[in-house]
Amino acid sequence: MVQPNLFWESPKKNREFFSNYFRSIVTETDLIILPEMFSTGFSMNAAKLAEDMGGETMEWMHKNAAEKKAVITGSLIIKEDNKYYNRLIWMNPNGSFSHYDKRHLFSLAEEEKTYSRGNHQWIMPLNGWKIFPLICYDLRFPVWSRRTKSLEYDVLLYVANWPEKRNLAWNQLLVARAIENQSYVIGVNRVGEDENKIIYKGESAAIDYKGELISTFKPYEEKHETILLNKRSLVEFREQFSFAKDGDDFTLS
Repeated sequence: MVQPNLFWESPKKNREFFSNYFRSIVTETDLIILPEMFSTGFSMNAAKLAEDMGGETMEWMHKNAAEKKAVITGSLIIKEDNKYYNRLIWMNPNGSFSHYDKRHLFSLAEEEKTYSRGNHQWIMPLNGWKIFPLICYDLRFPVWSRRTKSLEYDVLLYVANWPEKRNLAWNQLLVARAIENQSYVIGVNRVGEDENKIIYKGESAAIDYKGELISTFKPYEEKHETILLNKRSLVEFREQFSFAKDGDDFTLS
């Protein structure tokens, strides 16, 4: 989990920063998580900043995933079919990748006027785990992330640029998603201040399936942390407390 300050609208500087930062990750790891729009900050300047799926940041992700022998994930601004997307990339060390397009676009920043929303949920497999990645504002909409028979996962993952003034909601909702889905939840946020004078407190967090905090990030702290998750204890807890079977059926439109 990498909680950085970001260079505003500067993909090159951010890529260089993360490349140097990755060298300090000496613990063996399977997954490196970067925040939302990790190459630019949360910008609506998509016409200037968007890359295609063969762009420099995608190539950079492949190079670093191969070097670290780990999946690298985070979202960036992508242009495809003359539309812009806030797109999470799941880059494997071998260069194969999957992606998720942000479903819930942040209307307070008029995100929906620049970006097209996604309509699909994707489960990313990794070493026997099922990981469900989402982006920032998605956290406020629990129906989209509800663990069901048709959407089964072990880890719910949020990458974010979540502002300081709403961090109470960030902290509380991450715990709620863990408890209601009996899932590990990981939320990776940024710190610092962007060019719009928005301050980010960070408070990235890893939370277990009982809602208990298992990470040690501090407010405003630029750092990384490696978290070890236990699949057996997750399965045993779900078997002992099988609340999911009593849940409501529903469909999404």
